Amino acid sequence: MTRRQVVVVGGGLSGVAAAIALRDAGLGVTVLESRGWLGGVASSYARGEMTIDNGQHVFLRCCTSYRELLARLGGTDSVAIQDRFDVTVLSAAGQARLRRSALPSPLHLARALAAYRPLSLRERASVGRAALAFARADPASPELDRWRLGDWLAARGQGEGARRRLWDLFIVSTLNIAGDDASVPLAATVIKTALLGRNDAADIGIAMIPLGELHGAAAADTLSRLGAQVCLRSAAVAIEPGAGGRFRVEVGGRGDAAGSVIDADGVVLAVPAERAAGLGAGAGIEQAPGWNDIGVSPIVNVHVVYDRRVMTLPFAAAVDSPVQWVFDKTRQAGLTAGQYLAVSLSAADGYADMPTPELRAMFLPALERLFPAAANASVQDFFVTRERRATFRQAPGCSALRPGAATSVPGLTLAGAWTNTGWPDTMEGAVRSGNSAAQELIRQLARLPLAAESAPRGPAQLDAAGTGAA
Repeated sequence: MTRRQVVVVGGGLSGVAAAIALRDAGLGVTVLESRGWLGGVASSYARGEMTIDNGQHVFLRCCTSYRELLARLGGTDSVAIQDRFDVTVLSAAGQARLRRSALPSPLHLARALAAYRPLSLRERASVGRAALAFARADPASPELDRWRLGDWLAARGQGEGARRRLWDLFIVSTLNIAGDDASVPLAATVIKTALLGRNDAADIGIAMIPLGELHGAAAADTLSRLGAQVCLRSAAVAIEPGAGGRFRVEVGGRGDAAGSVIDADGVVLAVPAERAAGLGAGAGIEQAPGWNDIGVSPIVNVHVVYDRRVMTLPFAAAVDSPVQWVFDKTRQAGLTAGQYLAVSLSAADGYADMPTPELRAMFLPALERLFPAAANASVQDFFVTRERRATFRQAPGCSALRPGAATSVPGLTLAGAWTNTGWPDTMEGAVRSGNSAAQELIRQLARLPLAAESAPRGPAQLDAAGTGAA
């Protein structure tokens, strides 16, 4: 009996989601991941006795696809979601609170915005005008895609203070770009879905265990149980058209699959845009070179371990401070004494190459201004993680650059949060892209003839010439 064989190139969240969907459809699946783990950048590593997440990743209750993937991975009980959206906003002048009520949307945030002290009374009164404009905006509009968010908001009565102290709280962390430079369609998607949709849509979820366990280890176990073959430290170095409309996937890297060639009926490219462009061009995709134009944005995380507790909140946002969001990661990291805080810095172009001593000189005093108890605490450890290519650059015009799941080559589809999911480059966007790529490939393969030589086999069974036992 024969069955179709597909290769998923990339084991991040998009690749994992695609692989699960393809196995559910009965296809033979091989996952190639160049790293030594699954889960992509939403991962962890050991530092002494602590387990450190590569970066802080949160999700919202409206992230339904991501939450469904968590359920498949057995991770639902390993995350916590707020009963109600509730964010403490810190500044040197004090703190404010944005907490939704039980009223239906959009009234659920009215009381919190009316009492939001970082804005003047006049600024608070003007917020409704911008919210109404977001509600009416069409994220699919090409005209909207040409606007800078700062200009668009300014034209709707949002001055510098409102943009920095309110709208940036939601936009910078989700779009990973300076608020004024952001894409209006993507900003509208965020605001309409999270803040103007269901009244519980923006409730924040966080992992209670390291991301490497929540995503990577759980994905490996799930895919193994489903019968997929996962090849770690194994990168696709070339994809070429093969006989009978199939593909020849050349594998490099340091894993067991390195040096092999996989014959596949279909391929999902679940890799960043620049890698997809190179591999896709070799496979004959016509538009592939243009994907390099989409650009990238960095994220930097500043990690501080104190000898005592200095912050009583699970997380907080900050305004008028270099700190954007700060999270208490003590328990998640396995620290038994003191407190471990992680400062997440999106749109981190100015920080990506800043030496660690300069970041220390900037952020330790900034944390002391927000948390006075830190002034009397001893810093046990200070380190920085940098993801220079964390997301695609979600700037004006990016919507026109994002390709869909289908390509010009039948049997080869695209996944990754940079593709045209309609969502920002987030975990939700990644999972949606993987699901879309898998469903598109399933539809395409259903219309293509089944090659006689298709049979369940993995790269370890192939010889150097790419032939092997059926």
